[in-house]
Amino acid sequence: MNKKEVLEIRKQYTHEKCSITRICGCYVDGEKNIKTQIKKAFLSLPEEETFKYFNIFKQTLSGTLGKNLLNLEFPLDAENPGGPQEFLLKLRDSKLQDDVLLADFYQKVIKNYYFPENYYIILIHVAYDIPGKSSDGAEMFDASEDVYEYLLCSLCPVKLSKPGLFYNTETNNIENRIRDWIVDPPVKGFLFPAFNDRNSDIHSMLYFSKQAEELQPEFLENMFGCTIPLTAESQKKIFNYLIEDTLGEDCDYEVVKNIHDHLTEMVEETKDSPDPLILTKPDVKRLFELSGVPGEKMENFDQIFDAAVGEKASLFAANIAGGRKFNVETPDVVINVEPERTDLIRTKVIDGRACIVISANDRIEVNGVNARTLTAD
Repeated sequence: MNKKEVLEIRKQYTHEKCSITRICGCYVDGEKNIKTQIKKAFLSLPEEETFKYFNIFKQTLSGTLGKNLLNLEFPLDAENPGGPQEFLLKLRDSKLQDDVLLADFYQKVIKNYYFPENYYIILIHVAYDIPGKSSDGAEMFDASEDVYEYLLCSLCPVKLSKPGLFYNTETNNIENRIRDWIVDPPVKGFLFPAFNDRNSDIHSMLYFSKQAEELQPEFLENMFGCTIPLTAESQKKIFNYLIEDTLGEDCDYEVVKNIHDHLTEMVEETKDSPDPLILTKPDVKRLFELSGVPGEKMENFDQIFDAAVGEKASLFAANIAGGRKFNVETPDVVINVEPERTDLIRTKVIDGRACIVISANDRIEVNGVNARTLTAD
């Protein structure tokens, strides 16, 4: 799914556009015991409750694609009879009316999801009447083409509110506040099937993790049978390794800066695209060559890439780019520069010593004090 497709689904979580048919929930305590369950037609809930659920569903489809939102494909063995994909299809097609399937789903989550505290499993069935689109991209609500039938699951921590005092209007006193169990925003979730090319793709799903580095690979593998993707931080570390291992002893500042500058430029140029910029092995190879990596250093690039990333794997450009930071560090000094102003830093040998030279503008600030710059001789 791309950004436009995720946004299209998120926009449905309002009273005016709501196509949620049913909501089911299961409250689990820290000992993995089911405390209570709900099964209702969604629009039978009080209006103030539905607004709160809408917020939870929107948060389950929030974050950065490739970082918090991961497109996962089911491997062939996961689509075999009796596999995870078939189970999810049965659950979806039941429209959450089958109590046995629901009970099995809850037990699968409880068995495989690691969360040592109380949490709330929320599962909804949705039948979205996909509007057609005109040649200029405008929606035509009277030209519906297909129905996208899907499940959205949100896993929300349930925590005890903080102790405190409150003003009691009935007694006109400041009193001790009663602590309640509060449902927090979701930390994990998924959408099945994926909404690819604005229609159902039963071979894929979208996985949400609030913390990009805490994907819970055991949960992904045991619950869905899906291949575990590299986290955003892992992709960054692997990319840095590719640079260091490819350049070897010739890993100098200028080449690394050039790679950073070109990568930042590529991300900036594609920031408005609905699809995240993904770099395959040939893309990274071209990036290195464009940035001045010598030809002899590229001779073993394919082997280095395959060993670090995988022969057919790819990297999300937004995960490996420096973003809003460009850091230059020595054991004793850290320099932070705006990414677009890396031209202010260069390396130079002065009096036989390797130095980092920073071009100073009209003004510098030292511990909050404005100081004048040195005057050139």
